[in-house]
Amino acid sequence: MTAVILTTATYNFSAYMIYLPVVIILTVLVCQFLFRNSKTFMMDIFHQKEDIAMATNSLFKIGFYLLNIGFALCIIELYSITTMENLVVSLSEKIGKFSIYLGVMMLLNLLLFLKGRKHAVNKDKQIGNENTAL
Repeated sequence: MTAVILTTATYNFSAYMIYLPVVIILTVLVCQFLFRNSKTFMMDIFHQKEDIAMATNSLFKIGFYLLNIGFALCIIELYSITTMENLVVSLSEKIGKFSIYLGVMMLLNLLLFLKGRKHAVNKDKQIGNENTAL
């Protein structure tokens, strides 16, 4: 009977193998949810011009993926994990911090969409006022 001896390298490798899929799936889910719901904002911002709105939305989506997956890869370093308990604690801390970062990024995108929509509505009102003045 062979005993399985888990070394520090095994724990570190396991941590990376758990961390990477979790952060990538988390990023994809947040991105899909955010950009599926941002179509309404884009249509308002671009005055119902669907082609420009969808193209801009796709570009934002690509930027969101690149920024967040790039950040997840930059902070991937996990240090000498020696026990299963350290593995769980290290992963929880790392994934938790990444989730907070992802939440902040989502809120910043939402604020950007709201600001763009507000600007578009104000511009429509300004054009409406100019037309009634004539």
